[in-house]
Amino acid sequence: MGRTLENKKEIVADLKETLSNSTLALVIDYQGLTVSEITDLRRRLRPSGTVCKVTKNTLMGIAIEGNEKWQPLSELLNGSSAFLLVKEDFSSAIKAYQEFQKVTKKTELRGGVLEGRLLKEPDVKILGDLPSKEQLIAQIAGAINALATKIAVGINEVPGSLARALQAVADQEQSGGSTETAAVQDSSAETATVADSSTETAAE
Repeated sequence: MGRTLENKKEIVADLKETLSNSTLALVIDYQGLTVSEITDLRRRLRPSGTVCKVTKNTLMGIAIEGNEKWQPLSELLNGSSAFLLVKEDFSSAIKAYQEFQKVTKKTELRGGVLEGRLLKEPDVKILGDLPSKEQLIAQIAGAINALATKIAVGINEVPGSLARALQAVADQEQSGGSTETAAVQDSSAETATVADSSTETAAE
């Protein structure tokens, strides 16, 4: 039994909504996959926030009509199409699909669309080689922790550095004070010598 017009409108509306929340769309030829295999693919994609839509090309064509971001998908709408609509973690999604393909060896990746740009299979592979969202978060966290450690070490070294600087100033001042005292003592001695000499002269 064919789909009713109302049913088709609901499908198109659902596709539009899913596309509006997606950053990447991949198109695969799923011919030959069983229902259980499609279910397995969806299960593998779920952790990356990716939705697998199996629908007619004509309905997807209606869904992307007038949408510049997804218009390049029209070049991939032929044959039996399944659409992998990726929310944000496209690296994990691509890796999940690649692992699925290694097991089934039944699908074919036609290409994809990212931010209005048509992607060929090599482009998709490059995206899949990028770090996943979790890996990026771990790398950023590691960098932040390393920076925090350096700052903490620097802060801990400040009191010691300050104490050494203060001690150097104190030593310098003490050294200067000792020199001045010695100079005063030498001056007093010279004055006493002059006085003694004057006394001796008067006595003569």
